[in-house]
Amino acid sequence: MTKGSNFWVIGGEFGSMNFHKLVEGSAQVKGPFKTRKEAEDCWREVSEEHRHQAGVRFSIVEEPNRTAAA
Repeated sequence: MTKGSNFWVIGGEFGSMNFHKLVEGSAQVKGPFKTRKEAEDCWREVSEEHRHQAGVRFSIVEEPNRTAAA
């Protein structure tokens, strides 16, 4: 785990099964979460809510740890 980074759960409904483009207005962003475990818990919950919708997917992404320029 990168110290000080944030985790996000992102996703939504995709227009086709190639999962390249979200259906307009379906995008969801949840977070930030301070730990990957918190993000995984959210991912499980939101994925379970949409498990019967084959075109809906969510992923966990880690925000890069940014440091101030010197």
